Amino acid sequence: MAGAEDLRRLALSLPEAYEDIHRRRPAFRVAKRIFAMLGVTGDTGLFTSLGWDDVAVVKLDREDQLNMAAGHPDAVQPTETYGHHGWTYLRLDAIDEATLATVLRLAWTHVAPKRLSKRLSPERSDRGRG
Repeated sequence: MAGAEDLRRLALSLPEAYEDIHRRRPAFRVAKRIFAMLGVTGDTGLFTSLGWDDVAVVKLDREDQLNMAAGHPDAVQPTETYGHHGWTYLRLDAIDEATLATVLRLAWTHVAPKRLSKRLSPERSDRGRG
């Protein structure tokens, strides 16, 4: 199954993605907008389940969130407090790398400016924000 280094590698392979820190957690951004964060053991602020190293959170379009959660219920779940805004938990120990890559691409596309999301995924460019 996937791990934090897999998420980091896949996230940073997306156009103009970069890593920084948000609330003492590794965060992955495009155009200053967060599309994924890694959990840190013991740090439960903001998202309760991000208090473990094997959990990440991503920002998805609500439809993508519900579809991924239905297709991967053990690995993908809306967060308890901000799920309605698309924030979604990923259990890294329960997700395979191909699914993780898909979820990260969806999250990146959701927050990336249209000029970038068109480069990565022309058929989904209407779903990205800009």
